[in-house]
Amino acid sequence: MKIRLAFAGFRHAHIFSLYGLAGNTPEIEVVAACEEDDATRKSLAEAGKVKITHSDFSTMMSEVQCDAVAIGDYYAKRGALAIKALELGKHVIADKPICTNMEELNRIEKLLSEKNLKLGCMLDMRDIPQIIGVRNLIRKGMIGDIHAISFGGQHPLMLGVRPAWYFEPGKHGGTINDIAVHAIDFIPWVTGLSFETVNSARCWNAFATDYPHFKDASQMMLTMNNGCGVLGDVSYFVPDSFGYSLPYYWRTTFFGRKGIIETFATAQRISIAVNGEKELKALDINQSNPGGYLKSFLNDLAGTSAEEELNTASVLKAAKIALTIQEAGDKGLRDLSLK
Repeated sequence: MKIRLAFAGFRHAHIFSLYGLAGNTPEIEVVAACEEDDATRKSLAEAGKVKITHSDFSTMMSEVQCDAVAIGDYYAKRGALAIKALELGKHVIADKPICTNMEELNRIEKLLSEKNLKLGCMLDMRDIPQIIGVRNLIRKGMIGDIHAISFGGQHPLMLGVRPAWYFEPGKHGGTINDIAVHAIDFIPWVTGLSFETVNSARCWNAFATDYPHFKDASQMMLTMNNGCGVLGDVSYFVPDSFGYSLPYYWRTTFFGRKGIIETFATAQRISIAVNGEKELKALDINQSNPGGYLKSFLNDLAGTSAEEELNTASVLKAAKIALTIQEAGDKGLRDLSLK
């Protein structure tokens, strides 16, 4: 039997990839699509990108028989939509972030447990060939034990192009929670390590000076369970004219006892410096898993998830850690446990 999937909210472009993917997945039937914002609903109709069936979420949920709900509304609205769906006994898959505060996440976690439901998320960095390739090399012991990691998930700010709600107070929820959650998910998956401590984090307003409440700059220092130190920057500092094409986009470097591995999201090869050698190696990238996050959600629903595959527990863990780091950055807190 097919999974009947209803969509709620299209106010971020990421959700369109899930909408298209779901429509082309034999195991899924898209049964409804809701957009509550009038202007967004009008633009969707004009573009013909989505067949909107409802303008009210509660009405859709009362009229449509579905098994799961896919959520792509503005960030601060996602938690409430997820909670409503779970309360009605529906599984949930959402764009990241799942929600923007710990109270909502705790409620989501409780409902998932009480009702035996599943939670998926568009944490698609696991699916790209660069990250898969690095994981394979590190898990084979290519550079030994990992002792330091640095990642740069910087984005272009694109004022005037990004949805206006990004810059409306109370709707975004923080740059760390928005962007860094990807690294919080894929770094343990790559290394086999787990995050242990937020040593420090900082969020501030830098480029978006017309919106002083919007902290477009964010950095963090973390520690993993083997003592490995992690430095991350997810600021909106990339020149708009370059978009996402630069080699700094998700540039991630792993420093191991036997050498160094580095990649980035637009890389054609993976760079490796092995101790004892004199030349930098560049290995081809030859494995990818397009739409892997959706496949993982379907496996979770079926109870057939492989070991370390993205599932409800790992989605919740990444969300909880990201929100904790966000809180540290917002409040200037130090040495917070992530266990």
